[in-house]
Amino acid sequence: MANVRVAVIDDHPLLRAGVIHSLKAAGDFDVVAEGGSAHDAIAIAQNIRPDAIILDVNMPGSGLEAALQISKAHPKIRLIMLTICDLDDSVATCLEAGVAGYVLKGTSPAELARVVRSVCEGESYVTPALAARILTKIRVRTAPKAQSAQNDLTSREEAVLDQLALGLKNKEIARVLSLSEKTVKHYMTSIMQKLQVRSRLEAALRVKERSV
Repeated sequence: MANVRVAVIDDHPLLRAGVIHSLKAAGDFDVVAEGGSAHDAIAIAQNIRPDAIILDVNMPGSGLEAALQISKAHPKIRLIMLTICDLDDSVATCLEAGVAGYVLKGTSPAELARVVRSVCEGESYVTPALAARILTKIRVRTAPKAQSAQNDLTSREEAVLDQLALGLKNKEIARVLSLSEKTVKHYMTSIMQKLQVRSRLEAALRVKERSV
C-alpha cells in the first residue's frame, strides 16, 4: 500500500518540524510539502494535491479560511486541524467547513499518526475531550433540518448509518451488510447529502439523536 502523502502547515517552524519528524518516523507517510500560512496551504492543495493537509486554526490568513477554500475546490483532500484552540465554536465551525479531523496540540506522535491514517481512510476524528461538547452544539443547531432529512433515508441507508454509528469503516460496513465497498461509499455520499452534514462524525450523531 502506498504511503500517505501529507502536507504540514503551521506558522511555528519548530512545531512544524516536530510534526514532520514524527510522521516520517512512523514509516508510512511521505511529507510532500510544508508551509506557514493559509496562502501556502491553498497553493499546496492546488499544485501538489496531497492526500491530507494538517493545518492550524490560528495562522496567517486563517486556517479556517484555507479549509473552506480547499474543501470546496479539492474535496478529496482530507483536512486535519492540529491546534491549541479548544473552543467549541471553533471545532464546530471547522467541521462544517469540511475538516475531517480536529486534534489538540500535545497529542502524542503515535496518536497523531493514527488519526491521520484514520482520516485518510474516510473516518472523522475529534479529540475525545471536545467531541461530546461540540456534537451537542451541532445537534441543537441542525436538529429541525436533520429530522426532516432523516425521514427521507431509505432502509438501506438507515442500515449503513446504524453501522457507521458503531464506529465501523466502509470496508467493515460492506462486510456486515454484504455489499461492495463502492456501494457503501455511494450510500454514504447520499446519506451526507440528505442529512446536510459535511462529515461522517456528524452523520453518526444523527443516530444518537434518535435514541435520546
